[in-house]
Amino acid sequence: MPIATPEVYNEMLDRAKAGKFAYPAINVTSTQTLHAALRGFAEAESDGIIQISTGGAEFLGGQHNKDMVTGAVALAEFAHIVGKKYDITVALHTDHCPKDKLDGYVRPLLAVSEERVARGENPLFQSHMWDGSAETLADNLSIAQELLARAAAAKIILEVEITPTGGEEDGVSHEINDSLYTTVDDAIRTAEALGLGDKGRYLLAASFGNVHGVYKPGNVVLRPDLLKQLNEGVAAKYGKPAGSQPFDFVFHGGSGSTAEEIATALENGVVKMNIDTDTQYAFTRPVADHMFKNYDGVLKVDGEVGSKKTYDPRTWGKLAEASMAKRVVEACANLRSSGTKIK
Repeated sequence: MPIATPEVYNEMLDRAKAGKFAYPAINVTSTQTLHAALRGFAEAESDGIIQISTGGAEFLGGQHNKDMVTGAVALAEFAHIVGKKYDITVALHTDHCPKDKLDGYVRPLLAVSEERVARGENPLFQSHMWDGSAETLADNLSIAQELLARAAAAKIILEVEITPTGGEEDGVSHEINDSLYTTVDDAIRTAEALGLGDKGRYLLAASFGNVHGVYKPGNVVLRPDLLKQLNEGVAAKYGKPAGSQPFDFVFHGGSGSTAEEIATALENGVVKMNIDTDTQYAFTRPVADHMFKNYDGVLKVDGEVGSKKTYDPRTWGKLAEASMAKRVVEACANLRSSGTKIK
């Protein structure tokens, strides 16, 4: 079962929460990076999540038309076919989608899955993300209610980001300041609007100082202990038992995080952690190395003909895939998902 059914995806998330581990959610932009992610999961014996951002989907759609829906659907269909060759289970997810791109991305993709479910099939994607962090919380949650209802009817899980993550991601940027910390009141308002599973399952990207992109240790103050406060505040509000974790949290902007910060996040209910910057670098680094070492082979220098074996994309592409897969294996180890695949 390479691509998770809705039932299996729910089981995956439940197992992660109970086992205090999280699934790496690997952003991909091509069939090659998809294979790298699948290979990494397989080598780590971990299930996982493959995700496509709006920018990634636009790139996949081809530079002639740059159609996000075409790109996302094409890669998802490709994943359904090639995924059968990997002995793990993955869920397909769409990453950050701001308000101005909903009509060109998430809503059409929901319609694709609605049609599939109406025919008795499973949805094409298992989850979608609505990033309303640039909106007021009231507007954010109002749109989330509409999307959650559609997603639940199509057997899809919705991911919501209720407060800003710093840095820049596909054109959406936020300053690094005190607004990067979700409050208990924010969490309670989210539960009031979206329920606690009764209106459909959703993943919550709460902010605890997270920043997208690359940063050096010390430049960002992460407070993963804040997630415990959010769970406790909502649990108390709704009469849940002490120690319960009402939310399924997502860790965004994790590049450069320490092992201790990741461990604290896992203990406090994180079941999904986005990995993009680090895998991008892992993919590109060996390509740069190959080009520098084989300069006179990849280029036709001084009237020479170069070396087809060195400029053949398969030559450096294999190196890139292997390097990115290795970084995925590392992510699985960091998030404790290694060896936890559904048998």
